Amino acid sequence: MIPPRLALVAVLAAVATGLVWAGSSAAGSGEGEAGATQAPAQITPTRVDGVRLGMRHAVLRERGLVGPIRPGCELAGPNTRSARLRAPLRGGVDYSQSSPRRVRSIAVTKGARARGIGIGAKIPRILSRFPNATVDHSTDEVFQLTLVQTPERPSGGRITFGVSTQTKRTTIIGVPFIAFC
Repeated sequence: MIPPRLALVAVLAAVATGLVWAGSSAAGSGEGEAGATQAPAQITPTRVDGVRLGMRHAVLRERGLVGPIRPGCELAGPNTRSARLRAPLRGGVDYSQSSPRRVRSIAVTKGARARGIGIGAKIPRILSRFPNATVDHSTDEVFQLTLVQTPERPSGGRITFGVSTQTKRTTIIGVPFIAFC
C-alpha cells in the first residue's frame, strides 16, 4: 500500500509533467495565443455575443463580459451608469437608471459582426445584407455619422450602424441604438 502523502506527490508530478508537455507541444506547433484566430462575436437585434438587452450588470460582471460599472453620460441624467465590454469585444454598455442596473444599449467598436457586416463596412454592403434597412442622414452635420437602421423586430430590438461621413465606413454598431454623448 502507498502512503497517502506519496500518492499525492505522484499525482502532482504527473499533472505538472502533463502541463509542461502540453505547453511545449503548443509552442512547437506554432498554434500559440498569437497565432490563434478567433471568429468575431455575433451581433443580433437583442444581443452582442453573451451580452443581452435587459441583463443585469452583476450577471455580466460575474461572467467576465464587462468591466466595472462607472458613471455614464451626464447628458442622459444624473444617475446614469455604463461599463466597458471585455476582450475580444471593444465598446460599451449603457445601463438603466433604476436598480438593479439592466442593459439598455450596447455599442461595439471592434470584434463583432452582424450577418458578416462589421466595423469598416460601407453603406452598400450593409444594405445588401439588410435590404429593409433605412439610411438616416439627420446626424451627418452634428455628429459626422450617417445612421443605417434595421427595422425593429416584433420581439424587440434592432441594429444601428454608424457610418462616418468622412471615411464612408462603419465606425460603431449599436444594439438597439447608438447613444450619442
